[in-house]
Amino acid sequence: MDFLPIFLNPHKKPCLIIGGGPVALRKAELLSHTDAIVTALAPAFHPNFEPLVRSGKVVLRRKAFDSSDLKGFALVIAATDDTTLNATIAHSARKSGLWVNVVDQPELCDFIMPAIVDRSPLIIAVSSGGRAPVLARMIRARLESLIPANFGRLAELAGRFRTRVKPVVPNPKERRRFWERVLQGSVGELMLAGQTTAAAEAMEAALKSTNKDHVPLGHVALVGAGPGDPDLLTFRALRLMQEADTVVFDRLVSAEILALVRRDAEKIYAGKARSEHTLPQEQINHLLVRLAKEGKRVVRLKGGDPFIFGRGGEEIESLAAEKIPFTVVPGITAASGCASYAGIPLTHRDHAQSCLFVTGHRRGDQPNLDWNKLVVPQQTLVIYMGLLGLQEICQALIRHGMAPDMPAALIQSGTTPQQKVIIATVSTLAERAREKNAAAPTLIIIGEVVKLSEKLSWFQGQEKGEEK
Repeated sequence: MDFLPIFLNPHKKPCLIIGGGPVALRKAELLSHTDAIVTALAPAFHPNFEPLVRSGKVVLRRKAFDSSDLKGFALVIAATDDTTLNATIAHSARKSGLWVNVVDQPELCDFIMPAIVDRSPLIIAVSSGGRAPVLARMIRARLESLIPANFGRLAELAGRFRTRVKPVVPNPKERRRFWERVLQGSVGELMLAGQTTAAAEAMEAALKSTNKDHVPLGHVALVGAGPGDPDLLTFRALRLMQEADTVVFDRLVSAEILALVRRDAEKIYAGKARSEHTLPQEQINHLLVRLAKEGKRVVRLKGGDPFIFGRGGEEIESLAAEKIPFTVVPGITAASGCASYAGIPLTHRDHAQSCLFVTGHRRGDQPNLDWNKLVVPQQTLVIYMGLLGLQEICQALIRHGMAPDMPAALIQSGTTPQQKVIIATVSTLAERAREKNAAAPTLIIIGEVVKLSEKLSWFQGQEKGEEK
């Protein structure tokens, strides 16, 4: 180990940065996030030093370096573009008993500045010992995507309760298990979702239950899995899927997305198709409540976005009624995902200034829609679950004033390698869909924006069925 990883407390310590260029600026910006007293010394400075000066974070000294300038400082950073001068600074600092960092010259450094993931008070440092700083930054970027932004708040919450937990759970091994349980359970999820008050209340409840034969409540996350492509999952969705004890998933959740769930998690299929409900909605609601009361971390995984034709509101109403902690993670809805992968912008300055989402589910033998609101100039119409009633929908739109030659598209299995895009008009789309043996899941887009598909289509993993 060439460098010992340590964390320095810079509180009110005088720190000197020698250099006035972009490299020195980056070091000044980094130190400005602390309570250090920062001075930058150079004959001239990059203009972007000025905001730091105005904020009171940095003081500038416009002069050439002299060894006497080191007096009174706790540590020194040499960040000039002159390697000879940097070596002189390092020698002078070391002679004065000061720790020195020389940018990009690790052989002259007493300490180095790592790549940092800042979730204050949680700090993660990544270093290659100066050998491969780009690699260290790549690792930092990967960690940034894996560690939620609110981890700092969670650390602060744990700090507030730390002295209270120790006397309640005196055994170190049991105390470690207690912290693992609360930080990975509802307390942690509530805090990561920004529900600070609820997280503190859950922490209080966890403390009160430590000496009782009581299973603490679990947590339910209502998670949008997006339209099919696993790369469209949010960071939070992926993290929750990999931490869940139980995942309750729908028919529209692809096998590729389900494969990202923690391997030993219980997986419960609750899919719904036309005339086939594996679990009725009421049973799903009761199931989520029961699993949470068993203390489990539950993910309710739904295709698209849970609040857009996903009945997510009904499920969390049941959770709220039972006082079950829950969070909602939005997903990319089928409308935006499928339209993007088909090269169809839902709005466009020249073609559509509004967009309307409706569901094509039938009530009785006919789709139950407000047709007058659907036939509006300069509007894109997006119809979910409309394949079964497609012919009736198109005919009704024409009867209510839509031009028969209005461009229309049907997108099957959007965003996946099996994507099929059928381009036609309102008068011919149903026939074209039958010819192409269209099958669910599908999305229908109607409007002038559909004409842009041929020019803007970019996704190569699709089969097209176009009518010119």
